[in-house]
Amino acid sequence: MSDVTASIREAILGGEFVPNQRLVEADLSEQFAASRAGVRAALAVLAGEGLVERVQNRGARVRAVSLAEAVEITEVRMVIEGLCAAKAAERAAPAEVSDLRAIGEEMRAAVASGDVLGYSRLNERLHRRVREISGQRTASGVLERLRAQGVRHQFKLAMHPGRPQASLPQHLAIIDAIAAHDPAAAEQAARAHLRSVIETLGEIAS
Repeated sequence: MSDVTASIREAILGGEFVPNQRLVEADLSEQFAASRAGVRAALAVLAGEGLVERVQNRGARVRAVSLAEAVEITEVRMVIEGLCAAKAAERAAPAEVSDLRAIGEEMRAAVASGDVLGYSRLNERLHRRVREISGQRTASGVLERLRAQGVRHQFKLAMHPGRPQASLPQHLAIIDAIAAHDPAAAEQAARAHLRSVIETLGEIAS
């Protein structure tokens, strides 16, 4: 079951299955070489993650996340990512600080060369590394689910003109605060970054 769950999740996050698209058990069973029972169980798991929704008498479909919900998701992320940044500042070992600095330099290079998609991947990598360093497993699990639900809006955000240039110094501020082992500054920097994300989502909508 875990293999087919992962495969369907990847197809949703990668854009192979689009919002509101019907997910037909027989088709998924054939596509992923899985039993109908396995597909049904996978869809139940993904419904729990907020990626799929059940429709009465119509099976399942990819859940569409509205802009208003994307803002709510980011507001929750703002609080939890602030916590993770603070914990990372308390715990970061020298090698982990070096990891963050290296990602920061790669992000700087991506912005300088105009590599928007590369910057977006590094953005995700930095946030994931901060979560790992924080050691806050509960927060990490919640953030993974929230990120998955908001992935399409994150892509729009990444492609918004000037966004990488605006967010680079915000990310570098998070790295600096963690490197300085300053939990309050790290939390403040993470919250400021997510607050900027919320503002930019509003610009995308207008």
